[in-house]
Amino acid sequence: MKTPDTERPRPGAAILRTALRRNVGAMIAGTVLMGLYQAAETAFPIALGLIVEHTMQDRSLGSLGISIGSLAVIITTVSLSWRFGMRVLQKANTTEAHRWRVRVAACGLQPVARDVDLKSGEILTIATEDADQTADIIEVVPLLISSLVAVAVAAVALSLADLRLGLLVIVGTVAILSVLAVMSKRIGASTQEQQARVARAGAKVADLIIGLRPLHGFGGNHAAFGSYRRVSTDAKRQAITVARVNGIYAGTALALNAILAAAVSLTAGWLAFEGRITIGELVMAVGLAQFIMEPLKMFSEMPKYVMIARASAERMALVLTAQPVTTPGPEHPEPGGELEVDGVRHGALQGATFTVTSGEFVAIAAYQPRAAADLAAVLAVNVAPHAYEGVVRVGGREIADLSIESVREHLLVNPYDGEIFAGTLRTNIDPSGTGRTIEAAVEASMLTDVVALHREGLDYAIRDRGANLSGGQRQRLSLARALAADAEVLVLHDPTTAVDAVTEQLIARNVAKLRRGRTTLVLTSSPALLDAADRVLVLDEGVITAEDTHRNLLAGDEAYCRAVAR
Repeated sequence: MKTPDTERPRPGAAILRTALRRNVGAMIAGTVLMGLYQAAETAFPIALGLIVEHTMQDRSLGSLGISIGSLAVIITTVSLSWRFGMRVLQKANTTEAHRWRVRVAACGLQPVARDVDLKSGEILTIATEDADQTADIIEVVPLLISSLVAVAVAAVALSLADLRLGLLVIVGTVAILSVLAVMSKRIGASTQEQQARVARAGAKVADLIIGLRPLHGFGGNHAAFGSYRRVSTDAKRQAITVARVNGIYAGTALALNAILAAAVSLTAGWLAFEGRITIGELVMAVGLAQFIMEPLKMFSEMPKYVMIARASAERMALVLTAQPVTTPGPEHPEPGGELEVDGVRHGALQGATFTVTSGEFVAIAAYQPRAAADLAAVLAVNVAPHAYEGVVRVGGREIADLSIESVREHLLVNPYDGEIFAGTLRTNIDPSGTGRTIEAAVEASMLTDVVALHREGLDYAIRDRGANLSGGQRQRLSLARALAADAEVLVLHDPTTAVDAVTEQLIARNVAKLRRGRTTLVLTSSPALLDAADRVLVLDEGVITAEDTHRNLLAGDEAYCRAVAR
């Protein structure tokens, strides 16, 4: 039997329930204070009516003084209850938004990728805008209840004057909310689509920024801009649709509230004309008709914010409930730095098999760049072990049986496009702040000229993505970070493609010297790095086809000579 749609679990609703449950105390305090605020605001026209009623009868300065004092108490209550009520609610809102931002960011930064079809830019939008809008539910509920208190107080006060006035407020409020509840569903659907399109535009921007230099290099920046313009235009159109729906909703709410206020005022005037209510009760009714518009407006806006919060929670659930693409094992590598690839088939790899023994410096000359990229992805566990054929062993144990944390501690794969972060040279080289091997890593990567070039040295400020560094400087900074990590097994993918031949020669010698006694694998076509290696493996058509020293291969393998000689 199929489960009806209404019985399926709703992860977005679960997120909202969690947010509400964690902030019960703050919401109760906020509801009491905001309810007091709304009750005091509603009491103001009631007090005015009573003042008019009794002052006209007594006509004494004492009654007037008591009346002024009563108004002062009401005004003070309105001011303080609003101030402290909103302080409590906004603190809880901000704290809850922070919690969800951290959770979404933690999911995006986990070493095992999650099975979710979202780009990093979309996850960024979810971790910021959607987290904030989801946390708004903490303010929505207390404001909804406090608005209900104001309507209830007004209805009771008007009923005491004349039952028809109270019933008019109750029936009118129910009718207004019924109409707006239907309209709010359209807002929720439109907002969810807008958020998705804005997130896609953000992801496109992130992609363009990453590839800005290459795009300028081959003249593709105009085509890329056109692609972003189309995505951004879609987001703009949807934003206009949402604004139109919101405008219709706000206009309808304001019109309905105004109609109800006018109906209460006219009915009170007719009753006063007929002599069924006093002048003081007429003043109270007209005043309430004006004051009640604010809580009614707030009350009528709450369904819209609830739908927006639910739409944002559903988008957060896409990340939070996504399952990891693989389940890591519990084991740890054995001591030593042996790396073994046995019959791996993935992408351009067609059964690659080789072993790098502990303490060895091995280079792989891949004739097809795609094969090198696929091998680096497999070794970095960016590809789940069940997604390829064959076995990768680290420290004598299959990588599928190892925890991701132990793999990361034992094996470091430095990609050719390593990210550079905003901060300083020092924080990019040594993010953990241990500072043990920074100087040696700087010298080995030939980053010394960059350090010496600036008065601040290693504390020289780096912009986001290394925008104030050249391509070669960014590559050497990434290499320095990999060397400073001092991993037991280090895999470098094309670490010197952006540096000149002389610098490349020096880097090759320095890396071989610094990594002596540690296991190192370099995927490269650089003659300098190939010559510095203990042995070279030739990766052609996805398999290892030759193995020897660089100089022996140059002398006896014509294809190898053509591929690597410069």
